[in-house]
Amino acid sequence: MSSPTTVSTRSLPLGAIGSILASMFCFAVVDALAKTVALQYPANEVTFFRMLFGLVPAVAICCIGRLSWSERLANLDVKGQTVRALTLLGASGFFFAGLPYVPLGEAVALAYSETLIVILLAPLILHERMTRRGVAAAIAGFCGVLLVARPTGGQSSWLGPTLLLMSAFFGALSIIQIKRIRSTDDPETMVLFFTLLGTLVTGCTLFFSWRSVSLEALLTMAVLGTFATAGQLLMTMAFRQADAGKLAPYNYTSIVWAAVFGYVIWDETMQLLSLVGIALIVGSAIAVAVRRKDLEGPLA
Repeated sequence: MSSPTTVSTRSLPLGAIGSILASMFCFAVVDALAKTVALQYPANEVTFFRMLFGLVPAVAICCIGRLSWSERLANLDVKGQTVRALTLLGASGFFFAGLPYVPLGEAVALAYSETLIVILLAPLILHERMTRRGVAAAIAGFCGVLLVARPTGGQSSWLGPTLLLMSAFFGALSIIQIKRIRSTDDPETMVLFFTLLGTLVTGCTLFFSWRSVSLEALLTMAVLGTFATAGQLLMTMAFRQADAGKLAPYNYTSIVWAAVFGYVIWDETMQLLSLVGIALIVGSAIAVAVRRKDLEGPLA
């Protein structure tokens, strides 16, 4: 029998592994498509279309789910879901805003530092005890963040990493909020509620920042929204079959895909310091996730 801190693929259903790998690929596609349009359109507009086009698959999944609409509404924790949706929306918006300034692989790695922020926020919000392992992981991970960001002092060099770390902060708040939501809320309803509220909130921001969208960009954002919802649902399927902590190492395959897409599409390459920093972020996050089994990947 393996120890609690060992991730053994023998105990993981192949279906769970396949679902989480497919989910991470979907999220990497979302990130690549988002960067393509984020170079041309405001972040709020990109986020709006991501939510709008994600509504169709989200509604479809709820329609074929095991619960009726009356059961979903009766069990819905409206306050908890609203807080969770707004924090996750903030994470998405800041991530899209930071994409134009940082290579795609590094941007995804910085967003994954949300796991380290959870370590620091959980004692304050959830009153959990901070362990030595958690402190050591946070220190190592944030050293990795500094290696990836490496701001040189100019305003432009600080802007991208700052926006992405804000994304990680809001992502951490959304992860913590999941623990505070009533257990009666099912994953399909959570995805639909987030997508619907996100569409309404970002729709209101279009009055302040809007750029006419070309047909090509509109199609790109339609594909983006579809892949984002598919990724969320695939992740949900994986977490139903296995502990999130055991699946944690597979979450970070999205960084590999992001690096590949960045190289192929924008000829982006990573420096040695960035690779070392990513290794520190991923390693420390996995160490905590395997121990606590409460890691959740970013919902793009």
